[in-house]
Amino acid sequence: QVQLVESGGGLVQAGDSLRLSCAASGRPFSSYAMGWFRQAPGKEREFVAAISWSGGDTYYTDSVKGRFTISRDNAKNTVYLQMNSLKPEDTAVYSCALGGRSWYSDYDVRGGYDYWGQGTQVTVSS
Repeated sequence: QVQLVESGGGLVQAGDSLRLSCAASGRPFSSYAMGWFRQAPGKEREFVAAISWSGGDTYYTDSVKGRFTISRDNAKNTVYLQMNSLKPEDTAVYSCALGGRSWYSDYDVRGGYDYWGQGTQVTVSS
């Protein structure tokens, strides 16, 4: 049974930083790519960032490039999302996901992932 548990969300002001964590269990974590998605109220879930199993490849949606950094610690079975210079439009529920077989071609869509966490709320006030 795969479990993904996010933490680190909260209420911050514009310009602040947060670091989200996603702890994984139930699979050999170091063998799988990981991703972060977010969903704002009334909007579709959107891709935020992704990282390959080794950490050698990372991908970001344009709106977070230069502000967010995805990383992983395979010894701790954890993937991180460092979010700097937060904006009110970053407000959303952030979820991590475990990559599937098609990840390399589908890293930025839901179909590239097999398992999802419950999410953690990030609220950025102006």
